[in-house]
Parts: sequence; C-alpha cells; structure tokens
Amino acid sequence: MNHCYRHLSAEDRAAIMMMRATHSIRAIAAHLGRAPSTVSREIARHTVDPIKGYDAGLAGYRARLTRHRPRQRPKLHPDGELFEVVVHLLRKYWSPQQIARTLKRMSPNDSRRQVSHEAIYNALYVMPRGSLKKELIACLRQGNGKRRSRSRGKDRRQQIPDLVSIHMRPPEIEDRLMPGHWEGDLIMGANNRSAVGTLVERTTRLVILAKVDGTTATAAAVGFSDKLNEVPRALRLSMTYDQGREMVKHAEITQKTGTAIYFADPHSPWQRGSNENTNGLLRQYLPKGTDLSVYSQEELDEIADSLNTRPRQTLDWRTPLEVYAEVLKKSVGGPSTLQ
Repeated sequence: MNHCYRHLSAEDRAAIMMMRATHSIRAIAAHLGRAPSTVSREIARHTVDPIKGYDAGLAGYRARLTRHRPRQRPKLHPDGELFEVVVHLLRKYWSPQQIARTLKRMSPNDSRRQVSHEAIYNALYVMPRGSLKKELIACLRQGNGKRRSRSRGKDRRQQIPDLVSIHMRPPEIEDRLMPGHWEGDLIMGANNRSAVGTLVERTTRLVILAKVDGTTATAAAVGFSDKLNEVPRALRLSMTYDQGREMVKHAEITQKTGTAIYFADPHSPWQRGSNENTNGLLRQYLPKGTDLSVYSQEELDEIADSLNTRPRQTLDWRTPLEVYAEVLKKSVGGPSTLQ
C-alpha cells in the first residue's frame, strides 16, 4: 500500500493540543490517521513549557519558518575543502572508515572537519554519473568474491618435506602478544608466471613486499630470505605459511634467517587472516591478471609504505608503521627504522 507524506495541518495540531491531556499518543495518532511516532515527535519538538504543554500556535509558526529556511549545505559538498581531503585519501586507497577516524583524530574539537564513514559512502553513491564517481568507487575495497585456487585444481598438499604444523606453534604466537612473528604468501601474476612475496607481522600488521624472480621454490627462498634479513633478528622469530609448493625449500629460509616456519592446514586461509586480508588490499595496487615481474623492489617498497601508513581499526586507528616503530624501539633499543 502506497503512502503519500503530508505535513500536519493547523487542524491536526489543534486536535493534538486538545486531546493531549486526556488521550494517549497512540489514540491521538489513530484519530488523525497518523503514525504514533509522528505525533510523538511533534509534541516533543513543540513543548516549551512543561506546565502549558504542547502549543499548536507555536508549532504552526515554527513549521512555517522551517519550510522557508534554506537547506544546510552538506559537509561533503563537491566544492568544499573537506571533500577534497576525502577524495585525496580515497585515491590513496584509504577506506571511508580509516578516513573518518583519522579526521576525528586530527580535529577532535572541530566537528566541521569531521565526517562519518556513512556520509562518505553516501556522498560517493549520490554523485552524478561520471568519471570521478567511477574512479572513486573503484578505490573502495573489493567485494567478497569467490576465491580461485592458484594451482588451478592441482593438489599442493603433502609435497613439503619436514613441514611443522601450525598446531605446533607456541601459544604466544596465537595471542599476538609477542612481536616478531610473520605470516607469508605469494600473490601470483598473469598465468601464474610471476609473483610477489608478502609478509605481514602479526602484532603490528606491518607489511613487507619481496620481489621474487619467478614462482619457483628457489626464487621464493631467495626473495623471502633477503627481506627477512633486513629485519632485526629479534623481530624475525617465525613465519606461518600455507602449504604451497613454492615452500619446499623452507629449511633454506630458516638456515639463512633463523626464522622458524610453520604451515597452516590445507584450505584454511583464516589461520593466516592478516596475510589474506593484506593480499586483498594489495590487489588494488597489483591487479590480478597482470605481469608482476615488471615491479622493482623500490616500487614494491613504496606500495608497502602506502599500506603501512594507513590507520587501522585493529590498532586503535594508529598506523602499522607507528606501532612497529614503538615495538622496534623496545625490542632492539635502536632507531625506529626497518633496517
């Protein structure tokens, strides 16, 4: 059944004023053919004096003033400075929630420089069709699409010698209380012919990307070993990986870096949740179906830096780089760098 909204008339307000003392809000609403919430809001809005109660004359006068008052300009008006800031951060692949929380941290006492993440989404989707709308919506997170096996149906299980199960991992790794424990993976390029190594520290969520020359076990061992050795020894205690065949030389990585390697159960991506989430974010920079061998280590470091300087909800809206710098200072007593 279709309903056509209509404003309360002078007669409606007079009836509310007369019936308020002897009838309930629901009874008044039924008499007027209105929703009880409409009557309730009308009474609350225009009851100035608790003794005199609802004033129909005052309510009508206020309604006429409001009807002719110009609408307030939205915070995220396309011509506003706040809109420019939001667009700039969206283009850096920040999520609306990250933007909203950061603006609140930057201007905690100035509501004019704050905006909710819902308002950002609304502003994007009510924009007129055009290249800007398409560009900004493309900067948002990917949807939860179906995952496809990188091996295209080939079984990768039980092919890794001397693997140590994730269930043998010390409990402090599971609790994320002690820094220095990483999750690793390869994200594949077009036709599985190129790859980039990804490492995520479980406590700080710091991301490190490793250039890998191919998709072989030898290439993976060299790529991961080189990047892990750039991390202080106290902060490269372990790495948890899936049972991909590229890790058949995991003992070589352990020998070169001193990092213990544990393997997740087959088909259990949630056991490496931080890394899986990061891989999804990285696809905004390293799209599926592209050749990943064209990226230099310097370019990969820039992409990692972009992720590491985004505020994260799980870190109380601090950035992974901030948290890692604090951990690094406490753990090794040195400067707050990755070297």
